[in-house]
Amino acid sequence: MTYQQELAIRRSRISMVFQEPAAALNPVFTVGTQMADVVRYAELAHGKRLSRRECLALAEEALAQVFIPDPARILKCYPNQLSGGMKQRVCIAMSIVTHRDLLIADEPGTALDVTIQAQVHSLINRLYEERGMSLIMVSHSLGVAREMTDRIYIMYAGNIVETAPTAELFRNTLHPYTRGLLDSVPKLTGTQFSEGIYGYIPDYNNVPEGCRFCSRCPKSMEICKNARPAMKELSPGHFAACFLYGEEKYAQ
Repeated sequence: MTYQQELAIRRSRISMVFQEPAAALNPVFTVGTQMADVVRYAELAHGKRLSRRECLALAEEALAQVFIPDPARILKCYPNQLSGGMKQRVCIAMSIVTHRDLLIADEPGTALDVTIQAQVHSLINRLYEERGMSLIMVSHSLGVAREMTDRIYIMYAGNIVETAPTAELFRNTLHPYTRGLLDSVPKLTGTQFSEGIYGYIPDYNNVPEGCRFCSRCPKSMEICKNARPAMKELSPGHFAACFLYGEEKYAQ
């Protein structure tokens, strides 16, 4: 695949909502100008040329779909004239202004208060279901992941260590890191305190030869220091990379 072909796919089939809307929007251009550019480049990838008026009409329609009042006025605004929640809604509208196959949402509620976070997550859920899009949700919140996903991938130090259907992952946690994450969540009942995970993440410029979680793992073995475990399917659709389970396998 050539670079131009990759560019056409990114422009026309994939969209992304970033975690910091103030940084994702250009402060020197109006919302309308930025959204019109997104529409124009997406349609060019399909061999279509739209006028500025047509692009702005699609942008106004997208803003209305994310429940922004008076979208025609918002198109004329600069990002600094909008609240944090409104900026994030604009970013979501920008991601759906033309039809896309995949929406990547990178911590879309990080910069927002809890109430607005819930509204943004609900909005993303509704839009991707209505439009038949696939969704990749990047999150540090297990609660958000549990609510919004069908399958969860747990990553540690740049590696996927466990993946399973969402309900299965919470019901039958296998990897020690995943268990550590769950144990770190504050408890609402009982007297037991959340435990946290001992130690620090490895230096990415000098990663361990073996399992990257080895120095923090309460169940580490000698082999974990010298070899990296491969992902293994331990039950239908449930994979984990850990020497605790089954035969010892080495990642290449």
